[in-house]
Amino acid sequence: MKAYPTYKNSGVPWLGDVPERWEVKPGLAIFREKQVKNKGLVEKRVLSLSYGKIIIKPEEKLRGLVPESFETYQIVESGDIIIRSTDMQNDHTSLRTGLVKVKGIITSAYICLNSINNELSNYNHWLLHGLDLMKVFYGLGSGLRQNLSWSDFKRLPLPVPTKNEQQQISRYLDWQTSKINTFIKAKKKLIALLKEQKQNVINEAVTNGINPDVELKDIGVELLGEIPAHWEVSKNKAVYSERREAGSKELPILSVSIHHGVSTEEQSEIENLRAKVRIQDREKYLRVYPNDIAFNMMRAWQGGIGVVQVHGMVSPAYIVAKPKKEIHSRFVELLFRTPQFVQEMNRNSRGITDFRKRLYWDQYKNIFIVLPQIDEQQEIVAYIEKETALIDKTITRTEREIELIQEYRTRLVSDVVTGKVDVRSVEIPDFEPVEAEQEALDEEESEDELITEGIQE
Repeated sequence: MKAYPTYKNSGVPWLGDVPERWEVKPGLAIFREKQVKNKGLVEKRVLSLSYGKIIIKPEEKLRGLVPESFETYQIVESGDIIIRSTDMQNDHTSLRTGLVKVKGIITSAYICLNSINNELSNYNHWLLHGLDLMKVFYGLGSGLRQNLSWSDFKRLPLPVPTKNEQQQISRYLDWQTSKINTFIKAKKKLIALLKEQKQNVINEAVTNGINPDVELKDIGVELLGEIPAHWEVSKNKAVYSERREAGSKELPILSVSIHHGVSTEEQSEIENLRAKVRIQDREKYLRVYPNDIAFNMMRAWQGGIGVVQVHGMVSPAYIVAKPKKEIHSRFVELLFRTPQFVQEMNRNSRGITDFRKRLYWDQYKNIFIVLPQIDEQQEIVAYIEKETALIDKTITRTEREIELIQEYRTRLVSDVVTGKVDVRSVEIPDFEPVEAEQEALDEEESEDELITEGIQE
């Protein structure tokens, strides 16, 4: 794509040169701060900022907030732009801006901006989204946690094209991102199908074995159905005992992912949550050893269970199960991640709501488990790894394709709104707007989720 014919120095270090006809104006020339409190609870639809989108917050995510608390929220309307302005010091990854498309209420901790020219609210959203992607906001803010306020934002120099250019840029980015979103949706659908195929291979192997001619028996447990006649059936307490050894500050903190088992990948995220895991708190952590099974009591019913690979420690919100006999814990991990066993852990979890549901040791130990001999366990795991290797490779390649197109989208938005790319002469066809798919985790809640997983109990 081509650049503009001529440029001039904007005088703004992060912006650099801008097209010659563009102006640079402070935020207050384009936006007004809007603060309308929800007094009298006149509005009840609760909104949330999630991955750069303003969405309606599901009722189950309100987490026990009483209606009176919503009087402190602010009312927002279609065309308003929200900026999550808190904790700029620690969180440099979240997307912090979003365009409101439906009237509702959102926390007053966020800045609400209204465009002086409402016709240009969509362009203004793209402009701030581009700056967000460029991490411009992190140079602003004040206080210990570098919170951003209207007084900071109103002085922010912003590039201002002509009105016609703004409308062209807005429509161009809507068009291009719709194409990108369509591509990503197709790739995610492929990944979902591949994961389903992989799970079918695992389910069959860990519940029925890999010998199609083996004799089966019905053991009278609805969860298990028919299993190979020579497999052992027992409860977890016959195979595992609970490990309650205290951790120590020198050990790495391990975490169980719902999708990827036990790892140290989330350690840095937990550590960076403003030192909420204090040194003295770590003494409450539980020591784990290779081949232990560990699961977060709050996440087991979702499949948050895994085999430990390294010596470390986990949150006291976890259960640690120590093998009482020779066992291939990878086989057990795969078994307990099958839909029927996840369902059984869900059934045995205690709690009124999903958010408060927990699987305790007293319930876990009485869940049935099926086990072949150790050599057959090893054979089954080797078979699964062989049969799913190509699937995993295809998933990895497809995920990389998504990453690359997302990187392209980031570059495109940033380049267009800062004038590095000229789209004035681009002919934009009629198109159907396609929104990005909603991600699984709400950004404004992601910190709470990590704290819960890393510290609670």
